[in-house]
Amino acid sequence: MKQLLASVTFLLVSVLSFAQSGTKVKWDYTVKKISDKKYEVRMIATIQSGWHLYSQTQSADAIALPTKISFAKNPLVTVSGAVKEVGKVTDAFDKATQSRSRFYSNKVEFVQVVTLKTNVKTSVVGDVEFMVCDDRQCLPPDKTKFTVKLEG
Repeated sequence: MKQLLASVTFLLVSVLSFAQSGTKVKWDYTVKKISDKKYEVRMIATIQSGWHLYSQTQSADAIALPTKISFAKNPLVTVSGAVKEVGKVTDAFDKATQSRSRFYSNKVEFVQVVTLKTNVKTSVVGDVEFMVCDDRQCLPPDKTKFTVKLEG
């Protein structure tokens, strides 16, 4: 009976830990038309005070999971170049991971340029995988999906 209770408790703690990371970061997604068929897709992370979100690029000794943004294939859209980060990056020793890392506090925008192959209405679909930490702990990695509409 004690073993069953311990297993259930561990399972509940694990589930609650996974649920927490999404509450530390609020994601918003916008699209800005920059020319005839070119758009900026913006993935905006608002990070809860005291927490930080990791950059897509990390130093060689970093053990933190970098933010990873993936786009689903769409035959009507071309994804151009790398996702750019807009925000104040901190490059420092991270006490939670005991390594040097690059991260953002408060807010960061990830910007991807996409181009329509023809003037049609379509959507860009993708996901953001990320990890958040504070000065004492890191929460398990989390993933959020997004869809933004492009008006050709």
